Amino acid sequence: MALITGRVKSPILDTKVRLMSPQFVRPYVKTNKNDARDAEAICEAVGRPSMRFVAIKSQAQQDMMALHRVRSLLIRERTALMNEMRGLLAECGVIAPLGPNALRQLVASVMTEADELISGLLREVLSEMNERLRLFEDRLKGYDRRIAGLARQDERATRLMAVPGVGPLTATALVAAVGNARQFRNGRELSAWLGLVPRQHSSGERITLLGISKRGDRYLRTLLIHGARTTLRYVKRKGDLRSRWVARLSERRGPNIAAVALANKNTRVLWALLTRDETFRSPAAA
Repeated sequence: MALITGRVKSPILDTKVRLMSPQFVRPYVKTNKNDARDAEAICEAVGRPSMRFVAIKSQAQQDMMALHRVRSLLIRERTALMNEMRGLLAECGVIAPLGPNALRQLVASVMTEADELISGLLREVLSEMNERLRLFEDRLKGYDRRIAGLARQDERATRLMAVPGVGPLTATALVAAVGNARQFRNGRELSAWLGLVPRQHSSGERITLLGISKRGDRYLRTLLIHGARTTLRYVKRKGDLRSRWVARLSERRGPNIAAVALANKNTRVLWALLTRDETFRSPAAA
């Protein structure tokens, strides 16, 4: 939870309200923690010229993010239910395929067929779990429709969806998280905030770059990478410079690194679209 520096109305002092992440304040706390040292650390941290602050979200952003959080919760609950169903079937020698639709079809066939491996009690349990799985899927479709509707109503999200690999989920999640993204000076800062840039472990003249930092919003980073993976399926059919670059990178370094690199590039493009109020222009074919 972020720390808050309050606004003091005074003829002498009139400070501005800002939100600060506790991880940036902690290094300034001397010895043991107490209220006095916390206040001193906040005063020290807020005076640093390089200090980064948390942008305050609007009510619309909070509501949009609430939809994403509830949808993620439903996906986790559906995954847990499906894994439990697969485990029960596996104990009876029935191996269930991946995917909710295939699992539901298998359970439906088990309910109708006479199988000595499945007892009557287990059939009742699986039938009840299958109904719960169907309920989860119906609710997920409802949340997807709501998010798609919000994406059509929001002008910023509509512009973001023009970027290949960015759909209603990614567009609305990014708008809910960063708004107009003007708190970031450039696209690389937004990529670093999402953990899409390499970690660095350097000393002196020796510069060592490691894997991506994976800091920041994991949910949004996952959406961007999954969107990039979808784009990789079609890059070989296109002849523009962007697609050719991704295709060469995928052949040289593998699809996983190519997907992360494309997500990083997409993030910088999305920052430009948000901060400059521009529309996406597809790169010309080479």
